[in-house]
Amino acid sequence: MSTAAPRPAGRDHLWSVDEHLEDILATVRPLDPIELQLLDAQGCVLVEDITVPLSLPPFDNSSMDGYAVRVADVAGASEEFPAVLEVVGDVAAGRADPLTVGAGQAARIMTGAPLPPGAETVVPVEWTDGGLGGGPVTQMRARSLGPEGATGQVAVHREAPPRAHVRAQGSDVRAGARALEAGTVLGPPQIALLAAIGRGTVRVRPRPRVVVMSTGSELVQPDEQLGSGQIYDSNSFALTAAARDAGAIAYRVGAVADDADTLRTTIEDQLVRADLMVTTGGVSVGAYDVVKEALSHVADEDEAGSGIDFRKLAMQPGKPQGFGSIGPDHTPLLALPGNPVSSYVSFELFVRPAIRTLMGLPDVHRPRTRARVTAPEALTSPKGRRQFLRATHGADGTVTPVGGSGSHLIAALAHADALIVVPEDTERVEPGAEVDVVLLG
Repeated sequence: MSTAAPRPAGRDHLWSVDEHLEDILATVRPLDPIELQLLDAQGCVLVEDITVPLSLPPFDNSSMDGYAVRVADVAGASEEFPAVLEVVGDVAAGRADPLTVGAGQAARIMTGAPLPPGAETVVPVEWTDGGLGGGPVTQMRARSLGPEGATGQVAVHREAPPRAHVRAQGSDVRAGARALEAGTVLGPPQIALLAAIGRGTVRVRPRPRVVVMSTGSELVQPDEQLGSGQIYDSNSFALTAAARDAGAIAYRVGAVADDADTLRTTIEDQLVRADLMVTTGGVSVGAYDVVKEALSHVADEDEAGSGIDFRKLAMQPGKPQGFGSIGPDHTPLLALPGNPVSSYVSFELFVRPAIRTLMGLPDVHRPRTRARVTAPEALTSPKGRRQFLRATHGADGTVTPVGGSGSHLIAALAHADALIVVPEDTERVEPGAEVDVVLLG
């Protein structure tokens, strides 16, 4: 949730990338925690430490199907001289009244079943004759045993050390230990652990709801027929997918035509399901860039403290940007440029950190590294702009540019897994030079 409007700046102020990001992260606040059912909490961030109320496993149990026996009764057992024991019954997983194993006895035990009193070890069924070694009469009776078994004999062909194939109580985690720390993102393994210790609900920061919409009368939905001067809307698909990849619940809105009233109405209608809004297109200086007009009108009708600031950034691609908050809840809104590469790079630099901040994560940025440029010729960059070039990052510590610097080259973006960062004061990067790299995948 946004708690303040962006800081004012002159119309001609050229914002740096760092200033713009700092403004966003100073405004966006983590969402309030809520209690959720386990499966609803997947992908959310814990806001409390989780202490284990009971040990896992809660009792000694068998890791194999076999026979629970005393160590002394199978000492020296071999194929030639097996130890023949009386089978006193079965111990199945979930059995509440385990048998007692005495001298010369064995209990047939299933995987996960509690180790019965008196038993000291488990011999796998593969080390035995399966309970068919006591002569013709015994074999006949053993074949007729039901699920609970009765009596019979089993021949054990190998000796077993103490506690063999036994999962000890608390060997996974002991009661009172800290299972998960606050700040943990709940994935399938964490959900499994919570369920295993009996937690049906958990307190988390919810995944933020992000509404993505693209603008432009030239945009057509995939699978529809293109008309003259029209292109397919790729931005809303790319940014919705990117928002989901960042951890959000993302809603894609079909492309909105270049009409301020229509765009304004669409934005107002979408506020009810948005913790963050993202628009793409219509933030430049063209005659039909209606995002500025529509959002300015919305801001005029909002409560004090709301507003959208459209600004120019010293970066390439992605110079035109907008940021602020709208609506009664001061919902943060980021207005991104319309060129596909510009919008995607802008998302990675500004929207993704905003989403991760809403989630309450301590580290909101993509990882960075240093790498050596491999290219047939030097890379050039405009002075005074921080340039972000699409690239592939190699395991050998190299990074290779993909495609040119044009902000419309979406095919090259599809093959990139990194961004080369060229600083504002650097106009030329020679092959072999070391550069900062943002890792995207």
